[in-house]
Amino acid sequence: MNTYKRHRFPPDIISYAVWLYYRFNLSHRDIEDLLAERGITVSREAIRLWCIKFGRLYARRLKRKHRGYGDTFYIDEVFVRINGKLHYLWRAVDQDGEVVDVFLQAKRDGAAAKRFFRRLVRSSGTEPRKIVTDKLRSYGVAHRELIPDTIHSTQQKANRDSLSWRPSA
Repeated sequence: MNTYKRHRFPPDIISYAVWLYYRFNLSHRDIEDLLAERGITVSREAIRLWCIKFGRLYARRLKRKHRGYGDTFYIDEVFVRINGKLHYLWRAVDQDGEVVDVFLQAKRDGAAAKRFFRRLVRSSGTEPRKIVTDKLRSYGVAHRELIPDTIHSTQQKANRDSLSWRPSA
């Protein structure tokens, strides 16, 4: 069965556009510009539809080929208001700046930290050698119970330079 049947563009162009979207987290407009530089005129809407249709397949392939994360994770949380209610967005980044996991929760207690750490270890595939956090006591609880062999650093400003909360494009 040909999944590219009835598409105007060849499979190579479609797969390249979807690969760009998922590999480099580019916007549909950026991909449209990149393809235009190569002489291929495609609308943003076509790229968006390709990403919806073929995205899961390409994302799965990219995840399989992923080299893995570094051995140091920088973990922090930020307050977010959604429909007037306060939530906490937890995020872990490795030493190379690659996002390991992001998790939105309604609470910021020890149970929430344990839930995030379990999810973090599952998504990364291995326990990190070192985690760097702020001095939130919930991190200590989760660290002691779930990954006690990991080094836990809470030095002041150690997390500030490695985590940027600017959303990626």
